[in-house]
Order: sequence, then C-alpha cells, then structure tokens
Amino acid sequence: MKKLSTRLLLFLLTAISRLSWKKLYKLSDIFRFLIFDIGQYRKQVIFANLKNSFPTYNENTIESIARRYYQNFTDIVFETIKLRSISKNDLLSRFELETELLDHYYAQQKSLVVVSGHLGNWEMLNLFASAKLSYQIVVVYHELANDIFEDWFKKVRTKFGTEMVPMKEAMVRAMAPREKPFLFVLVNDQSPSPDKAYWTSFLNQDTGIFRGGELIAKRLNAPVLYMGILRDERKRGHYRSYFKLITENPKKEPANNILQSQIEYLEEDIKRQPDNWLWSHRRWKHARPQNLLPFQLRQEIKSE
Repeated sequence: MKKLSTRLLLFLLTAISRLSWKKLYKLSDIFRFLIFDIGQYRKQVIFANLKNSFPTYNENTIESIARRYYQNFTDIVFETIKLRSISKNDLLSRFELETELLDHYYAQQKSLVVVSGHLGNWEMLNLFASAKLSYQIVVVYHELANDIFEDWFKKVRTKFGTEMVPMKEAMVRAMAPREKPFLFVLVNDQSPSPDKAYWTSFLNQDTGIFRGGELIAKRLNAPVLYMGILRDERKRGHYRSYFKLITENPKKEPANNILQSQIEYLEEDIKRQPDNWLWSHRRWKHARPQNLLPFQLRQEIKSE
C-alpha cells in the first residue's frame, strides 16, 4: 500500500512538472497559503532562526523577511518539481552564471572543489551547471530513505549528466579518476554532529560546520571556490550565480581557514537577500561543546 501511494504521488508530481510556469506559480501561491498561513509550517523554527540571526531587527522586519521566505520556499518546491520535464533551453534561460574563474581553471585542465549553502534553488543550479559547463559536475548529497522517491529525484538530478555522490562515499569518490576536469560540489551548511564539527560564529550564533569539504579539498589539493546563488527579484524563478576563489593551495591553508572563508561569504549573501536562505531548517539544534578539540578550532595563520 505504501509503495502504491508513493507511486501515485510521483505520478502526480510528474504531471505537475508538465504545467506551464504561470500555472506552476499559481499552485505555489496556493501551497504557500495552505502550509504557512493556515498550517503555519515550522513557524516557530523560522522566526527563532531569524530573530537570533538578526537581533537588531524589529518585529515588522522579521515578519517581512519571513513572509518573503515563505513564498521563496514554495516557489523552489514547485520549480524543483518542474525540473522533471524541463527542456534544456528553458533551463538555460533561467540562470545567469559568472564563468570567468571556471574558464580560467578549465583551460588549465584543473578540477575544482566548490562549496556553497542552501541559497536560492540549488537543485536548479545543479541541473543548469551540468547542461551549461564543460566540467563534469559531481554533487555530494544525502540519500532519501524512500527508495522510490530516491530513484525519481536521482533521475531529475542526473538528466543532464550530473554525478550524484552519497555523503558517506564522498572522500572515496572525490579521488576516483575521471575523463575530464570536474567540479566537486558540497552544500555543507546543515547541522553536523557537534563533536566532529568546526565551530565558529555565524549569523551571531555559535555554529558547527561540516569539515568534509575542507578535508576533500586538501586531499585533492584542488582550488576551492565559494559559489553564491542570488534570486532575481524582478523575474520569478530566475537566478544569478557567481564564484569567489578561496584558495588555490588547500594543503597550505591552516586548519579550518577554508571553512571560515566559506561561512563568511555565505553570511554576506544571506544578509544581502535574507529571504533566499533555508530558514525552516533546524540549523542550530546542537549546542557548542564546552571543550573543543584542536581540529574543531581555526588554526591561526603564522606571520612571516
């Protein structure tokens, strides 16, 4: 019965994916009203995250950001469903991508490690990048518990050639040989185990950061780029993405400096478009341990 209901739901999602963008956003408006205005989905989590992140903002400002976030959230849900049937030309028209840094390293046949956060529609950007770029796109992700859902979403994510890597296999797959340069992409602003995380201040709060991205970069010794995703505030469902160089020589970087640079860039983007980040995630559910081990702290850069 459970498998049947799952297949029926996926049949419905596939049908929705074939709707026009205009009809899709009407559904998004309805869905936003139902889950946020009526159901108040994770309202306490969203407002607590916003208030703690922006302690100087008044109630009206927090309310305004939250309302825009609600719409952004449901838009991303339906945009992601749309990816099931989106054409390549349609997809390419919805992103502006700054490629100067990528072109520079591709000319040298260098693979890159790319770190980012849950900004904008990261699922759409994954598909766009594999359709647009010469690089092999390799994305680390969390597998879904439901095998039928996992298969459906994996087909969406890989339709233009992206290689999806389960998080538990990230290090091994990062070192695997490939026929052409690759972008190894990690969206690593979730909530890691507190005893294994790098701890820093992020959005005015003690925050643990997954260390895997930096460890993989040091093993590969590949240049590390931060990837930002900004929503086009004039055109619904359109985005712009850009890259910043963090380091060309990860092995020479003091411990956790790469992660610190990433989190500072991410904070800048969140402050620029605060409704464009994933506020409904329980990002700060773990407290900072009282005694941190050396690998959980930022190593200072030694002066010459």
